[in-house]
Amino acid sequence: MFKRLRTLLLTILAMVLISANSFAQCAMCRGSVESTVSAGETSMASNLNLGILYLFFAPYLLVGLIAYFWYKTSRKNVKKAKGIGSIAG
Repeated sequence: MFKRLRTLLLTILAMVLISANSFAQCAMCRGSVESTVSAGETSMASNLNLGILYLFFAPYLLVGLIAYFWYKTSRKNVKKAKGIGSIAG
């Protein structure tokens, strides 16, 4: 158990420390946003930021839902196993 946890933590630490510097947007998106913001229009920039947030949170939400249903199913199976064991015993 502790070996897995240690390996996971070391892997995450390595991924954080060895990350490459990168820009969050492609050159065309960045140029388009800069030109619209300099013209005084901020709706495109805010919509782009909302899109980035959507793409950021979608995988976490999906993993969270899968974990919730997995937990719910495992708890149901444990209760079922305890109920069957008490009847047979």
